Amino acid sequence: MKDIFGSNPDKNKKGMGFTILSGDSTSGHGGYGVGALSLDHMTPVIVDPVDGDAYVDMGAMHARSDIEKRIKFTPDRSNTPNPRPYWLVWVTINRNEEGPYYYGVTACEMQIDAEARRGYKSLPEHVNRMDKSLKGYVIVDDMDDKSKRLLGEFLKNHDEAMFNRSSAEVRKLLP
Repeated sequence: MKDIFGSNPDKNKKGMGFTILSGDSTSGHGGYGVGALSLDHMTPVIVDPVDGDAYVDMGAMHARSDIEKRIKFTPDRSNTPNPRPYWLVWVTINRNEEGPYYYGVTACEMQIDAEARRGYKSLPEHVNRMDKSLKGYVIVDDMDDKSKRLLGEFLKNHDEAMFNRSSAEVRKLLP
C-alpha cells in the first residue's frame, strides 16, 4: 500500500538535509536557487587567544569545527564551568580593479569547556554576523586586543597584498 502521508517506516533512511547553495545563482537559467547567497568567498577563521593561534576551519561553516565537535552549546554562559575563549571570525573576500581584498570581517564569541563538553555561543549572533560579513561589515569591537592582533597577523600573513587593498577598518587590526 502506498504511504500518502509521508511517514517513513525506515527510521535509518535519511531525508533531505540542509544545503547551502553556491556557484553563480544568476547564470540566467531562472530556476532553483536564483537569488540565493553564495558562500564561495567566505572563510571561517578560528582565533584562539589562549594558544595565540588563528587558523581556518571550514567545518565552522556548518557549526562543526574541531573545537565545536562533541560540545553541547547553550545560550547561557553559566552552563560553561571553566570557559576557554575562542572567536569565530567570518572573513569575506571581494574583488575590485586592483585585485582581491578582505571585504567583510565579523567576529563571534565562543566559550568552550572541552573537559565538561559544554560551551556558550549565541547562534543568532553567529548567523547575523555571517550575514554582515557577506555585506561587507567589519565588526571586531567585541574582541580583546590580543585576539584582534592575532587575526590581523593571520590575514596579513595569508596574503599581504589582499590585506593592503582592504579598507582602513580592516588594516586597523594591525597597529
